[in-house]
Amino acid sequence: MDELVERARNGDHDAFSMLVGLTVDRMNATAYLITRDRALAEDAVQEACLRAWRDLPSLRDAARYEAWVRRLLVRACLDLLRRNRRSSDQPLPGRHADPWVPDASGDVVLRDALERAFRRLTPEHRAVVVLTHLDGLSTREAAEALGLADGTVKSRLHHALRALRAALDADARPAIPSGGRLA
Repeated sequence: MDELVERARNGDHDAFSMLVGLTVDRMNATAYLITRDRALAEDAVQEACLRAWRDLPSLRDAARYEAWVRRLLVRACLDLLRRNRRSSDQPLPGRHADPWVPDASGDVVLRDALERAFRRLTPEHRAVVVLTHLDGLSTREAAEALGLADGTVKSRLHHALRALRAALDADARPAIPSGGRLA
């Protein structure tokens, strides 16, 4: 991959196309999980690729290409979300079902509860959860991708997981009948 990065840095369009081809599926999945909207995710990936092509000559270490592009992608996602201020009720894509539910054909009720809880997170918290739990990055790598301090990522992850637990607990409580008392 380092050779492709070097060639692309020197203006080789074909090399850049190959680089994008190697990472676009993961970029699309990550962008979708952060934005919760297919159109926004596609826009974020396109924006990250445009930024990558434009700024590639400034990348000092070809071995850091993937981390660098991930950072561009997360920034593009958060920028688009700030501009659009909308969320989507789209379910998590099946490709990423396994990290949430051990059996991909598993408990529909649990999966639905997880999706509702995940939707309640802020985009910043979703980004941290996606990068650390679904993309498998360490907090240090997620901090690099987000352009944040490691401690900030750890704090956001802690708060995001607490929010997920609280949302799951709230959904699990029985509804109170109109009389105000449990039967």
